[in-house]
Amino acid sequence: MAETGISEQKHQHSEFQLADIIDLQPTDEEYAKLLRKIDFVLMPVMCACYMLQLLDKLTLNFSSQLGLIQDLNLHGSQYSWCSSVFYFGYLFWTWPSSWLVVRLPLGKYIAGTFFLWGAVLMCHGACRSFGALMAARFFLGVSEAAVAPGFSLIVGMFYKRDEHPLRQGIWFAGNCIANTFGGLVCYGIGHIRAPLASWRMLFLILGGVTVAYSTVLWLFLPDSPTKAQFLNEREKKLSVLRTLKDSSSAMDENEFKKYQVLEALGDPQAWLLALYTFSVNICNGGITTFSGILISGFGFGSLETLLLQIPVGGCQLAVLAIMAVTASRFGFSRLLLMACTCALSLVGMVLVYALNHDEPYGRLTGTYLAAVFASNTPMSLSLIASNVGGFTKKATVNAMLFVAYSTGNIVGPQLYLGTQAPSYTTGVRSTISGFCLGIFFLGILLVYYVLENQERAKQGDPETEAGAEEDILQTSIHNTDKGNLKFRYVF
Repeated sequence: MAETGISEQKHQHSEFQLADIIDLQPTDEEYAKLLRKIDFVLMPVMCACYMLQLLDKLTLNFSSQLGLIQDLNLHGSQYSWCSSVFYFGYLFWTWPSSWLVVRLPLGKYIAGTFFLWGAVLMCHGACRSFGALMAARFFLGVSEAAVAPGFSLIVGMFYKRDEHPLRQGIWFAGNCIANTFGGLVCYGIGHIRAPLASWRMLFLILGGVTVAYSTVLWLFLPDSPTKAQFLNEREKKLSVLRTLKDSSSAMDENEFKKYQVLEALGDPQAWLLALYTFSVNICNGGITTFSGILISGFGFGSLETLLLQIPVGGCQLAVLAIMAVTASRFGFSRLLLMACTCALSLVGMVLVYALNHDEPYGRLTGTYLAAVFASNTPMSLSLIASNVGGFTKKATVNAMLFVAYSTGNIVGPQLYLGTQAPSYTTGVRSTISGFCLGIFFLGILLVYYVLENQERAKQGDPETEAGAEEDILQTSIHNTDKGNLKFRYVF
């Protein structure tokens, strides 16, 4: 009875909010102005945050070229484990984080974990043993678990479904920017004359910048449309209204719904996305950690290797821009674009595997192509934001995706066997297999979406025109995609 009373109160609260906004009649120009204002605040803040986070994550790869392995006397598979333990930490905290992002103010939670991320990164600079580095890497993974899933939820709250691919792509572009300029940053730090080793300076400087930027997130990253300080009262109401009309469940806040967790765990699309993510991140775990070592194995020097990693980000950024714009213009193209990107990366890894050691530039080109699959990550998140209804269910499916992401990244580096350096034959073969499996699971997901939409068309009426009052009421009751027959999956 007590639970029923709480549920009724929350439902009455939702109806009050609906009554407050249902009579608003905004013009198209007013909506466009609102969208520009949201973009102007959210996109730069999120993009810069993700750029810093990826740059911080790459520090282990860069530090391997600045003397970390020698100074800490890492041998055998110890360097591989320093990469994998990061994702053990990520995996450990993914499920608790999926609960906290629903229960706590989302923007403040992300800002707090980002502060901890920077502090833990600075602790790397004090490590003097393999054990200390392992502990630091584990807690770095714990502190990262909130950012990407949290950003995906924010995009789902503030943007309509056809706006998701471009916006997910914009903040994820920070990843590509970090890959582009990270090598230059680390090259510069590597030339600093200081009592501390260059790799220690790397961790201290980048960690300090991250700690400072957490204050920007605390001030400007909103918890929800109704709590966005950069919007006035009318703009807050319009922001909620436009996403409610689009089945975004923006009013489903701060209530963790167990039935949505169970529904997510039984949803085929969630498992297919998770299997795809695991498959391709076998490559990510290896490339992120071993790209510098692979490139130096082609015959290049340490500092030269840092500079040669710059084009990786440029390739990713170019592919990401093409994907985001194409998916925004052609709503049916998301899965097709993801499959094409996986195929391009597959070709790259085949080049690395098949070319002889006396063809370093061909193999170097292969490593650049292999990295472009990372541009699929925002597209995967856009599928969750667009195709999963219910705030708790979105958070749960995001958690499933990042559990698979962590698992793939744990497995990947372990397949780069120290006895096979510098070619790492087993690791390269595993990435080729992972891309093939990723394309397979994307194909199955496409078939599932098509069949599910056809079945829904048979069971109920086609989607009514967006803006009809009955549709707004239906989405405001926090239906999931399974509970709303008017819902159509986009792919």
